[in-house]
Amino acid sequence: MSDISPSSTPSQTPARNLPRVIAVANQKGGVGKTTTSINTAAALAQMGLRVLLIDIDPQANATSGLGIDVRSLDSSVLDVLIDDAPLAECLCATEIDGLQVAPSNLRLADAEMTMYSMLARETRLKNAVDAVVDQFDYVIIDCPPSLGLLTLNALCAAREVLIPIQCEYFALEGVGQLLENVLRIRRSGLNPTLEVSSIVCVMYDARTNLGEEVVDEIRQHFGSTVLKTVVPRNIKLSESPKYGMPIITYDPMSRGAIAYTDVAREVHNGS
Repeated sequence: MSDISPSSTPSQTPARNLPRVIAVANQKGGVGKTTTSINTAAALAQMGLRVLLIDIDPQANATSGLGIDVRSLDSSVLDVLIDDAPLAECLCATEIDGLQVAPSNLRLADAEMTMYSMLARETRLKNAVDAVVDQFDYVIIDCPPSLGLLTLNALCAAREVLIPIQCEYFALEGVGQLLENVLRIRRSGLNPTLEVSSIVCVMYDARTNLGEEVVDEIRQHFGSTVLKTVVPRNIKLSESPKYGMPIITYDPMSRGAIAYTDVAREVHNGS
């Protein structure tokens, strides 16, 4: 695994006052970012909180994973980033009371090239979020698996970063670069108070020793920033996006639903 020392992480004492704006980020693909975004957002809403999930990934899995047809959208995050459309105008309701989505679609893949020639290209999402943030208790931003301009916009808009790390070898691969980018964004003045507030271990397989070894190593590196809850591999978690449902409604008694409910509670309580 990568050698990332605890001292390389940013300060871990973000403000806990609502509203909270959290980017779910990890430059590796397939590590549970969208699963974590959808299910943490849904669990927070189920707790009676007002939640906005922003899908800034061109794959639009957070959008479709909440039952929204990406082919029938009148507007999306693309219009917000490129045409300065108000974020409020593209929000979609979900079947979860209190949870709304700012949807994405495949056309967002072209946004980065267009944005490079625009003024203040790093803070276009921040400006849009700032206009609506007081209407919510939580804004969760699902980032793409890269450290490009879309992720940079998410990190400039967020106040905190939640990093999902899968319980497999090479789990920390790439996390060091993400942490360096967080520090760079703070030092540049683009977002001087950005903090890594939470790390969640996902895809844990209790049948092997490897999972426990990886969790132990992650805790040694990052200490109390790592949530106590470990999200297991769970077939219901894999199935639920097919039906456009978060796990808490697809199978509320499953291990995945219980785990993400606990993740949401830890995030909310600042544990």
